[in-house]
Amino acid sequence: MDDLQFRRQAYGDPNNQFDEFLAHIAENEDDAKFVKDLKAFDQKLTQALNIDVPEDLADKLLLRQQLNLHQQTKKRGRYMMAMAASVAFVVGVSFSLLRFTPVNLSENSLAHVHHETKALVMEQDIGFNDVNFKLASIKGLSDSKFIKQPGRVFYTSYCDFQGVKSLHLVMADELGNKVTLFIVPAESRVVLEEAFADNQYKGKSFQTADAYMVLVGEPASDLDFVKKEVENTFI
Repeated sequence: MDDLQFRRQAYGDPNNQFDEFLAHIAENEDDAKFVKDLKAFDQKLTQALNIDVPEDLADKLLLRQQLNLHQQTKKRGRYMMAMAASVAFVVGVSFSLLRFTPVNLSENSLAHVHHETKALVMEQDIGFNDVNFKLASIKGLSDSKFIKQPGRVFYTSYCDFQGVKSLHLVMADELGNKVTLFIVPAESRVVLEEAFADNQYKGKSFQTADAYMVLVGEPASDLDFVKKEVENTFI
């Protein structure tokens, strides 16, 4: 066995028991010492790797994992609380600003009519007592009422004008054309335009003792007719 082949086998397995390997060691004192050193190193390495695992290691690792998860959850919770506080602050400020923002009745009324298209296809026959029942729950209109039927009422519902709870009615003019009426509590921040229009509807506004009345209808509708009906029946 030449020296190169011997060293390859010695590095690969110093405990090699092949006859040729053992004969080479017996004949070469330096190589025998080399193999002895390799065996000693191999034994130290085995001892170093042979470490007893503590019985509670798994529990400790699990506990550490749970603690790390808890810390992450706390951080995430603090972040979410901070976000919620920020959102609440913004909503609070927005709501406060909304309470002091001028309410343009003409713009809001047109927007409501365009958005609530279902109201114009309703064909109910609603009595004025039912309308009065809804009026009674609106702040600023609890003492207002219709004393008799103001023509046919097809639809009634609550609506909101930038934080001002109001009443939404659909009525009819003399020819049966549908006209929307908004009854809005009188507030100082309300901006009232006597006449207004867009490319689809026209509108007219007037004021009673405690309310703003806004009429919206198609160009062919007779808003003045409905206005007189309301003026003669609403107190």
